[in-house]
Amino acid sequence: MPELTGGEIIAKYLEKEGVEYLAGIPGHGSTNLLDGFNDADIEVLQPRHEQGAVHLADGYYRACGEPMAVFTSIGPGATNTVTGVATAYVDSIPLIVFTGAPQTHEYGEGILQEIDRQKPGDFPSVMEPVTKQSFEVRDVEQLPRTLRRAFQIALSGRPGPVHVDVPMDVQGAVADVELPEPTQSRPHSRPGGDPRTVSDAAELLADADRPVIVPGGGTMLSAAWDEVLELAEYLQAPVIPTFQAKGIVPEDHDLFVGYAGWIGSSAGNELASNADVVLAIGCRFSDLHTSSFEEGVSFDIPPSKLVHVDIDPQEIGKNYPVEVGIQGDAKVVTGQIRDEIESRMDPVSSENNEYYDEIQELWTEWEERVAERWSDDSVPMSISRVLASLRDVLPRDGIVVTSAGQPQETTNPEFPVYEPRTNISCGGFSTMGFGISAAIGAKLAQPNKPVVNLEGDGSFLMCASDATCAVEHGVDVTYLIVNNHGWTSIRNLQVNKYGWDRVLNTKFDEETDVNYMDLASSFNIDFAERVVKPENLDDTLERAIAHEGPAIVEAIVEEDNPESGAIITGEWDLADVEK
Repeated sequence: MPELTGGEIIAKYLEKEGVEYLAGIPGHGSTNLLDGFNDADIEVLQPRHEQGAVHLADGYYRACGEPMAVFTSIGPGATNTVTGVATAYVDSIPLIVFTGAPQTHEYGEGILQEIDRQKPGDFPSVMEPVTKQSFEVRDVEQLPRTLRRAFQIALSGRPGPVHVDVPMDVQGAVADVELPEPTQSRPHSRPGGDPRTVSDAAELLADADRPVIVPGGGTMLSAAWDEVLELAEYLQAPVIPTFQAKGIVPEDHDLFVGYAGWIGSSAGNELASNADVVLAIGCRFSDLHTSSFEEGVSFDIPPSKLVHVDIDPQEIGKNYPVEVGIQGDAKVVTGQIRDEIESRMDPVSSENNEYYDEIQELWTEWEERVAERWSDDSVPMSISRVLASLRDVLPRDGIVVTSAGQPQETTNPEFPVYEPRTNISCGGFSTMGFGISAAIGAKLAQPNKPVVNLEGDGSFLMCASDATCAVEHGVDVTYLIVNNHGWTSIRNLQVNKYGWDRVLNTKFDEETDVNYMDLASSFNIDFAERVVKPENLDDTLERAIAHEGPAIVEAIVEEDNPESGAIITGEWDLADVEK
């Protein structure tokens, strides 16, 4: 074996893993690592912020199901990744983050950018709560084993990010090592459910009069879309996904009924709360999804009987008691349940089926409610009206990326998507600015699909600089900025809770607001247009999406609206000030 530096070992192992991209910003703490990629068959991407590098890798995985790697320097370059890593961790997105660290002979001496007051080289402690595991490599010969384990941990079981801290001298040290084969350190099958508990679940579902299926993010991670749809059609059971499973079934399918929770559909909440059996697959039951666990608003468990499937046993029964809990992979277990039900009963017909008729009636009522919002041509526009034009021009397989905030709160329940992995949206950590970089990752993962990042102006400004990464690398993404001149989602929340006289939340006025057309010019984005009237939206969006290279469309939308523009059908517990 030829002698390799630590940086070269990392590069060559990533090649073995099939990693196509490495994202990060060079620093003095990562120079030896980055040098190892000069001759690698891996493209190095350089966002303008380390948080964005992680979001880019996150969006890439969500769009194609393959992991990326991220690198940073020591110190603030490393700490800048934490928000991105936490976002991935909460949503169970696997990626590998390499950070620089002090030279091993200088640990604890407080060298430039070292965190050392609690213990030497203490940055891994920062990463521990937001990663599946954080490794420290103190010798170059440890690298092959560490890299193998890092990918194994990131991709196995419940996936998630893994951190590898690599001292500067280890990056540059030379060793004669053999790189392991990834396939020799991975499970070669997915875990199925215990046959007895699968049988118990099938019996409950076969006897149910009002079953509902609640797929969560775990179904998207395990690519269980075929199994979920086949089971739903066999039972004629409505599908009520979480937002992290948006796209798990086509949203024009007759068994899709929207979502449950605070901003769920009226149909989703009605059917979920009146089910006799709830089959939850890869679902966490968070506060937004459950209307903060208020009985009977989104779910009523018990008396509804819960069958809970999850690869992580800690999630089973965490927030609701289970009738049957099954640990296993979402794709495998869903298929097992369907097979077991097939052996017990014939497929349920939609003809002369009162439950099916109720599903269609409730969904029609919801669609009419959304259609009324989408057809409103008032000026300034609503975000709902922007969504209407975007859906008109975006092909069925187009990808929409959203961050936290008002646009996400409107897009998730209202905007229909039809294919898996075409809705990319940060979930449980609710991170502003996520979409700017995640959209770049999504486009790299799916170069033949149009990618639109729908972003609020407040969120866009959080990570706006990363749009220049799209320019540098020629990534064809469309940034659709819905500009309501401030952090309106939170401002409206403050108004609803306390009244206008107690709002501490600055509106962006003519003196403080950003001119996005000028910003686009300064970023060398050569397609940028502002739209004020809704009748101009379709044409502008069509041209932006067709444009080769990054594009910005700024849609001026209403500043103030009840409930931040969302249709509130559930509840969300946000404690008020008590006096």
